[in-house]
Amino acid sequence: MSSNNIKPTEGEMEILQVLWKKGHCTVREVHEDLNKKDSGYTTTLKLMQIMHEKGMVDRDTSSKTHVYRALINREKTQQQLVNKMIDNVFNGSAARLVMQALGNKTASKEEIDLIKEYLNKLENK
Repeated sequence: MSSNNIKPTEGEMEILQVLWKKGHCTVREVHEDLNKKDSGYTTTLKLMQIMHEKGMVDRDTSSKTHVYRALINREKTQQQLVNKMIDNVFNGSAARLVMQALGNKTASKEEIDLIKEYLNKLENK
């Protein structure tokens, strides 16, 4: 899958989050980490098989239990999804996205300090 065409669904994003956090996982490990009460193991298995077909994950079939790992990069995926959201939801305005995000969630002092530091770097470029 081309990195320009990364369009994971919500369910695929949940699985990718587990794989990015843990690295290599079996379907059982992913399913247990997701703690999905409304869907079964076979649903997780099928979704991971589809992700493999799409080229989002790799599957090691050398043992009885298949082990999966993410093939797509977390940062590139996040950047692409944020850019798409800025364009589609905020009419191209990154500032509106930031204001909305900070208005909806309380940022910690550390997060605010990081944001200020980042803005200072942008201003001094």
